[in-house]
Amino acid sequence: MKLRKRIAICFAIVIIVPVTLAAATLAGTLYFQADAIRQHYGIDVAHLEAFDKSMVFSLIFSILVILIITGVVMTLWLTRGVSAPIQSMMKATQQIRDGNLDFELKPEGNVEEINLLFESFEEMRRKLKETNEANLEFDRQSRELISNISHDLRTPITAVKGYCEGIMDGVADTPEKQERYVRTIYNKANEMDHLINELSFYSRISTNRIPYVFDRLDVNAFFDDAAEGIAEDLQTRGIRFGYTNSVREGTYMIADAEQIARVLNNLVGNAIKYNDKEEKIIKLNVSTMGDEIRVSVEDNGRGIPADDLANVFERFYRTDASRHSSTGGSGIGLAIVRKIIEDHSGRVWAMSREGEGTTMCFALRIYEKKEEA
Repeated sequence: MKLRKRIAICFAIVIIVPVTLAAATLAGTLYFQADAIRQHYGIDVAHLEAFDKSMVFSLIFSILVILIITGVVMTLWLTRGVSAPIQSMMKATQQIRDGNLDFELKPEGNVEEINLLFESFEEMRRKLKETNEANLEFDRQSRELISNISHDLRTPITAVKGYCEGIMDGVADTPEKQERYVRTIYNKANEMDHLINELSFYSRISTNRIPYVFDRLDVNAFFDDAAEGIAEDLQTRGIRFGYTNSVREGTYMIADAEQIARVLNNLVGNAIKYNDKEEKIIKLNVSTMGDEIRVSVEDNGRGIPADDLANVFERFYRTDASRHSSTGGSGIGLAIVRKIIEDHSGRVWAMSREGEGTTMCFALRIYEKKEEA
């Protein structure tokens, strides 16, 4: 039933019921009063009955006029306080249905419940708009990711095809050349495998499907072992490596050793990938600051522009410099770093100066063993 129909019915009930009750009450009262007057004063019955009827009709008419005026005023007040806001709500609903979320719904009237409804509706609109914008941004990033991956896969695939053709065409006519070609093919295949694994891992970690195995780790032992492995890898690449650790003995942290190792590998790999200097230098520094373990991976590469620095840990984000890099990069390595560190209740940040180098840092809480009572 429409609101206007409900209002009309209420209006009719407000008038008819009181008028009927008033008429019945007045008629009964006057009837008994008239009977008493007739018996006491002996007034002519016909005249008295005419007076009674005139009196009843006058009172009923007066009551009817008052009720009609009151009903009209109440109807206008109710319509203005309820019907108009509902019309505005219907227009807003139609806009949302048509996909338009760029409007603002403001409370109308002074009915508290209606105003609360408007506020809730406006909050819903804002949430829908935020969700819609987030979905559009995710779609844009997904398209960009596909473009990046296509570029990153095309480079090693082209190299593999070229070296395979060289072997088939007899260009690699010596065992040494053949060995070099095969090794290059193997390295390019490893690059593609690493890229695919990175994508698969990010897909799982972004949906919280990575089962972390948290344990109490000795900070010095963990980072000393990690630094040793990094040093061996960088040595084969001809990259200078430096490692400093000022953490006192007996310091622990609660972390997943495998995932923190992945963080270090991603940071070091990023430092290698975007280092354009002839003599590449990478440093790993571990220290304490208050109740935190602070770890930094420093390089002497090209650096990151100031405008891009705040976004380097965003998923799929790549600076213009890296986008044109021959080494490619999917743009998710640092996003993985941030996700892992945040899941460890830590924090991550970057510092850089163009042409001088970049320092990627993360911090984890020191584990403090509680004394048993």
